[in-house]
Amino acid sequence: MSTLMPSAIADVPRALFVAPESPYPTVGGGAMRSASLLEYLAPRYRLDCIVFRQPGHPDPRTAFPPGLASDILVLDLPYHARDGWRRVWRNTVRLARRVPPLLDRFAGFGDVVARYVDGRHYDLACIEHFWCAPYIDQIGPRASRTVLDLHNVESCWHESAAAAAGRREEAVAHRVFRDASADLERRLLPRYSLVLATSAADAQRALTIAPCTVAVYPNAIPSRPAPVAAEEDVVAFSASFDYEPNRSGVRHFARSIWPTLRDRCPGLRWRLIGRNTDAVHRDIASDPRIECTGPIQDPVAELAKARVVVVPLLAGSGTRFKIIEAWAAARPVVSTTLGCEGLPAQDGGNILIEDDPHRFAEAVLSLLADRGARETLGAAGRATFDREFTWQAAWRILEEELAPRAVRQSVGTGT
Repeated sequence: MSTLMPSAIADVPRALFVAPESPYPTVGGGAMRSASLLEYLAPRYRLDCIVFRQPGHPDPRTAFPPGLASDILVLDLPYHARDGWRRVWRNTVRLARRVPPLLDRFAGFGDVVARYVDGRHYDLACIEHFWCAPYIDQIGPRASRTVLDLHNVESCWHESAAAAAGRREEAVAHRVFRDASADLERRLLPRYSLVLATSAADAQRALTIAPCTVAVYPNAIPSRPAPVAAEEDVVAFSASFDYEPNRSGVRHFARSIWPTLRDRCPGLRWRLIGRNTDAVHRDIASDPRIECTGPIQDPVAELAKARVVVVPLLAGSGTRFKIIEAWAAARPVVSTTLGCEGLPAQDGGNILIEDDPHRFAEAVLSLLADRGARETLGAAGRATFDREFTWQAAWRILEEELAPRAVRQSVGTGT
């Protein structure tokens, strides 16, 4: 509970924070990135928040840290059946309308948002994900500065998903959504005072699409000691498996890499760490040596048990929390080039990078056979985490971009 008197509260800068998923609990990369930004803003601004809730999910307000936000508006999304034919029908309609799926999912609340911000003025308004970017129409007139936090560059995400698609019709759909996303990006990005990107590569992509002001704010997690755990005979892949690039990564690893590891290492298990593994059930169900943990509150501690962490991604945008978490756990990582894109990944230094499935498998096997190599690679990854990917390290960037004007001035003058 704030101890400020009413007159003092009036002097505190106000910020609005809008997110399509609640930052709390911080399960998954999207929630973690949103939480890192929100917890930077909370000591500096009086915060109002707008978050969306999926049908049947708990009230997100109960998971927010006490006192972090002054007010929280929850927008309840309509029920969408998740079975195959209904999803296909929804996306067919979206294709016909040229509306990308997640922009469509979070649309339709403009009147509610307009009523919420009516009569309020914000020094800063932050919108998470491009999926909510169109709400600049309602929020922009009520804010001195607006910030769009791009977890991915959506048009590039669809392009990479099209390239990795297993079926022609999937590739065609992703290219339609790529073009629709690019049209929206060209129209919406320049309307924001500032766009945050996860990496220099994504920042350049955004600038190529539209003239806008971009800053790099990396994905990060709270600082913590490396967990102490006994190694198990496991290779691990940490992800949310309802996310298409992660599903395609599982299929690629299961078909092209895991058979070699399975045959060469009779005791080895492949562990999938994270939620919604039912989305990849068809690819893994026949193999008893593939394990699923389900949702995990502390993926860093779980990754610390693995001998090797694998990131076999063929699609996606942004940067991968799964690698940052593996580095925090001081575990060696083998990744594709795209899997570690946007990170300061040094092949043979803090990670091994292989795109060819056979060479990927051989890289994993070399680490499984050499404890010293695992420890050296893991220690280098941990040093990278400590230097660049804690919340405290990332927040130094925000001091230049999002600190209230009075704070920036006092820092600049040394007062």
